[in-house]
Amino acid sequence: MMIKKYISIVKSLVFKRWEHRSYAAFNTLHREVKIGMLATSYFICLGYMNTFAQAETDSITNRIRLAEVQVTAHRAPSLYSEVGRLITVVPRSEIDALPVQSVQGLLKYMMNVDVRERGPLGVQADLSLRGGSFDQVMILLNGVNITDPQTGHHNLNLPVDLNSIERIEIIEGPAARVHGPNAFSGAVNIVTATSTQNKVSANILTGEHGLYSAGASLNHNIGNTTSFFSASKGSSNGYIDNTDFDLMNLFYQIRYQKDSESLNFQTGYTTKAFGANSFYTAAYPNQYEETRTFFSSLGFETGKIIKLKPTIYWRRHHDRFELFRDKNDAPDWYVNHNYHLTDVYGGNINATIPWTLGKTSVGGELRSENIWSNNIGNELDEPLDVPGEEGVFFTKSYSRANASLFFEHNFKVGNFSVSGGVMANFNSGLDYHLNWFPGVDVSYWVSPRWKWLASYNQSLRMPTFTDLSYNSPIHVGNADLEPEEAATLETGMKYISSVFSGHANAFYRKGKNLIDWGRPLGQEEYTTTNVNEIDAYGVEVMATLFPHKLGLLFVQKMEIGYAWLEQNKNPDPGYESRYVLNHVKHKLNIGIQHKIMGNVSARWNFLYQDRVGSYQSSADDALVEYKPFLMTDLRLTWKHQNWRFFAEATNLFDEEYYDMGELARPGRWIKAGIQLTLDY
Repeated sequence: MMIKKYISIVKSLVFKRWEHRSYAAFNTLHREVKIGMLATSYFICLGYMNTFAQAETDSITNRIRLAEVQVTAHRAPSLYSEVGRLITVVPRSEIDALPVQSVQGLLKYMMNVDVRERGPLGVQADLSLRGGSFDQVMILLNGVNITDPQTGHHNLNLPVDLNSIERIEIIEGPAARVHGPNAFSGAVNIVTATSTQNKVSANILTGEHGLYSAGASLNHNIGNTTSFFSASKGSSNGYIDNTDFDLMNLFYQIRYQKDSESLNFQTGYTTKAFGANSFYTAAYPNQYEETRTFFSSLGFETGKIIKLKPTIYWRRHHDRFELFRDKNDAPDWYVNHNYHLTDVYGGNINATIPWTLGKTSVGGELRSENIWSNNIGNELDEPLDVPGEEGVFFTKSYSRANASLFFEHNFKVGNFSVSGGVMANFNSGLDYHLNWFPGVDVSYWVSPRWKWLASYNQSLRMPTFTDLSYNSPIHVGNADLEPEEAATLETGMKYISSVFSGHANAFYRKGKNLIDWGRPLGQEEYTTTNVNEIDAYGVEVMATLFPHKLGLLFVQKMEIGYAWLEQNKNPDPGYESRYVLNHVKHKLNIGIQHKIMGNVSARWNFLYQDRVGSYQSSADDALVEYKPFLMTDLRLTWKHQNWRFFAEATNLFDEEYYDMGELARPGRWIKAGIQLTLDY
C-alpha cells in the first residue's frame, strides 16, 4: 500500500504548466518536465518515514518551484535557476513557518535588507537594500511598479496582507535596466496567491495590546479564467503611547489564459490610520497619520513566437499627516495638517523575440507622476478642495513625466548564460536630458551543483517630491537636488543540492550625488543635500541545511546568513544623518525549524544587527550611537487536515532596542491565530 502511494506521487510529478499562468516556467519551456527520478531518490532514502512523507513531498515541490519559477530579473522570461543575479525567493511554505505578520516583518530576516519599522504589523516601514536609502528600492506587485513618488515611507502601502501572498522575490543590486529608474539598489516583487485549485480561506489573529486581525480569500476557476479576492482588517491599541493603528485591505485579481494569449487585471484598496509616535522626529511624539491607496493595472500577453506584453496602471495615494494629533495641544503657529494626493499613471510594452542566438527584448515605458498638496510643490493659481475634507485646500502641485526605452539580449550556450542590455531614460525634472544605463549579468554552471555569478549594472534615482520641496518646522526640502547615480559590480558562487544549499556574494557600488536628510550638531532643521560620492562594498553568505535528510529526523531545516557592509563616507563631526549613513554594518540571522510531536513544529529565528551612525537626543541634543541587539522570535504551528493553528512570540526575551531614532521598538509580543483552507 505504501509503495503504491509513492508510485502515485511520482506519476503526479510530471508538469506541463505551473499553476496555469502565462509566465509560469513549465509553460515557457513548451514541454513536459519529468522529475520522477528525483522523487524516487527522495522516497528510497526517506520513504520508510511515513510521518515525514507529506513534509518531504512539500520539500520536493518547493525545490522544483524555486528552480523553475519565472522571476522578474530580466526583460525576457527568466527561470530562477538561470539568472545571473543574486535573487532571494521566499515561497509560501516559508512564509507560513516564519513568526511574522507583515511583508516588512518577513523581509527583516533577509540578508542585506534593512527594515526600519516605524509601526508594527504592516503599519509603516522604511525598506532599503545594501546600505541604500528607503527611496532607492522599487516595489512591484505582480510585476507592476507601485513605488510612491512622494516618499519611500509609503512604498509598502500594499492592498494585500501576508496571507494573500504566494511568494516574494528580492533582487539585490541595481535593476534600472529591467524595471526603470528608482530600482536603484534593488527591487522587491510581491506575487499574489492565485492557483488552478478552487479554494476558500479564512484566518483570525489575536494578541497582546488589543491586537486583532481577520481576513478571508477566495480563489475560483471557470474555464480559462481564475479569479482571486482577498480582504483583511486589523487593529491594535499600540505597544506604547500613540502607536495604535487600524488597517484594512481589499484586493481582486482576474487572470485569463488560453494557449499563448493571456490577460491579467488587478485592483486593490488599502487604508491605514495610526499613531505616529516619533515617526519623523522625537520632538513631536504625538503625530498621527491616515493614508488611503488605490491601485489598478491591466496587462496582456500575446504571440506564440514573438511575445508582446503591454501593461497600463494607475495608483492614487491620499495622505493626511498631523504633527499634533490633538489640535488643543498645538501651538499658535500650527494652522493646518499636511494633506497630499499623488496620482501615478503609466504604461509599458515589452516584446521578446526568440532567434538562433537567444532572446532579444525591446520595450518602453511612459510614467506620469503628480502631486497636489498644501506644503509640497509649486504654488497653484487657484486652491483646490481636498477630497473628503471640509474647509481644507490644496495650494501647491508638482508634476513630472518620465520616459524609458529598454533593450536586452539573453543567450545561453551549454552551462553559460548572459543577459545584457541598456536603459535610455529622460525625465522632465532633468530638462529631458537623455541618460544611458547599461548592464550585464553572467552565470556559469561550473558543475551540476556549483554556479558562478557576476554582473555589472548602472542605476538612476530621481529625488522624491518630499526631497525636493517638503517643508515643516524642522524639515527643509531642496529644489536643486541632482538625481542619484551608481555603478555596481558584484560576483559570487551558489551551491545547490538536496541536503545543502548556499551562496557567497560580494559587491562594490560607486555612488554619486546620493541624497540624504541630515543636520549639523546644534541645527534644528533637517535639510536634503547631495552628499557627493559614497562607495559601498559588502559581503553576503547564506547556507541552508536539511538535517532530517541526513538522519537527524527531529530537525527539518537550519539556515544561517551573515551580511557585512561598509561605506567610505566620513561625515563632518557632529553631523546627524537620518538615512544614508545609518546602514547596518553586521547582520546575522539564524533560523531553526524542527518537529515537536505529531503535526506540531517550531520555528526559531535569532537576529543580530549592528547599525552604524547615531541620532540626536531630543533631551540634550547629544548624539547617541546605535547599539547592536539580538532579537529572538518563535512560532509554534500545528497543522491538522485543513486547519493551521499557530502561536508566536516576537522579541521573546523582551530586548530593548532602537533602529529609528528615539522610537522604541516593541518588546515581547505574544500572538495566536487560526487559518482554515477548504478546497472545493
